[in-house]
Parts: sequence; C-alpha cells; structure tokens
Amino acid sequence: MSSKHGKQIKDDSRYEALREQGYSKEKSARIANAQANTSYSPSKKGGKASPYEDRTKQELYDKAREIGIEGRSKMSKNELIEALRNH
Repeated sequence: MSSKHGKQIKDDSRYEALREQGYSKEKSARIANAQANTSYSPSKKGGKASPYEDRTKQELYDKAREIGIEGRSKMSKNELIEALRNH
C-alpha cells in the first residue's frame, strides 16, 4: 500500500488513473478503495440492499432524488438504474 495520497487512498495507482480520466477526487477515491478492498477480501461485495433490478421504478426514483441525480423524472427504470450505478 502506497501513501502518496495519504492513508485514506488504498490504491494510489488506480486513484491516479481515474483522476487522469477526469473523475472527481471523491469518486476516484471511492472506486480505488472499493477495488482495493475486493482484491484483499474473498467475501461477497455489497450489503443487504436488494439489487436495483428488483426495485420498483418509484423506489429507484426516490433513491435518485436522495442522492441528487438530475433529470430523474424523465428517466425510465433502466435509465435510473444506470444513473444510480454511475453516480
């Protein structure tokens, strides 16, 4: 583990690659840390939440509103899923 960006970044090279692709510092950190965690842990990724595909469009819309996804009112269920996954 490198500490070029401090202890909070678990995979500096992945973080830097994401930043070069234009991702924000926050999103780069989340992705780099999530991928670093999966390489060290054989456990299943994710929590107790149901998959997006199993949720209703209204549930997806509410989640999109909660995290501030714009344009959600005109999105289909599949578009909401895509937006939530890429937020």
